[in-house]
Amino acid sequence: MKTIPDVIFKTRVRDASIGGENPFRWQDVSSDDIFKNKKIVLFALPGAFTPTCSSTHLPGFEAKYHELVNLGIDEVYCLSVNDAFTMFQWGKHLGVSHVKMLPDGNGDFTRLMGMLVKKDNLGFGNRSWRYAMVVDDKHIVKLFEEPGKADNCPEDPFVISDADTVLAYLRDTQAL
Repeated sequence: MKTIPDVIFKTRVRDASIGGENPFRWQDVSSDDIFKNKKIVLFALPGAFTPTCSSTHLPGFEAKYHELVNLGIDEVYCLSVNDAFTMFQWGKHLGVSHVKMLPDGNGDFTRLMGMLVKKDNLGFGNRSWRYAMVVDDKHIVKLFEEPGKADNCPEDPFVISDADTVLAYLRDTQAL
């Protein structure tokens, strides 16, 4: 069983002691902080504010968050090769209150997952291929990788990394 990569995510967290219009500070978050001794659903997508990611992928997991938690998931994360500021504003724009936004600004996690692809054809540079996964104590239990992964892929498939597919998998495994 494959384990998730050990990386440090550069995040921003609200800190009331800072005050002012921007009460946030930088906080390094490790893979252990997110995944160790927890059952996590993480879904990754090409970019904040992009059409499918904004209209369907992230909103789908936000809408199904409580169903996922009721099936034993501790937390749901949305990962993108975007910076912390962009991920925060995107989540705020969409009214996300349950799914945790996880910036992979340098693409370190995505690269080590083998999911970093070039999207130069769209002017995006390096981005994440679209996928979702169930992780139990840092072990990847199930990976839902969209078909056709390739650099500068002209398509953006979205058929198996959605919230309903992950939910169906979790329900089936609970029934065993």
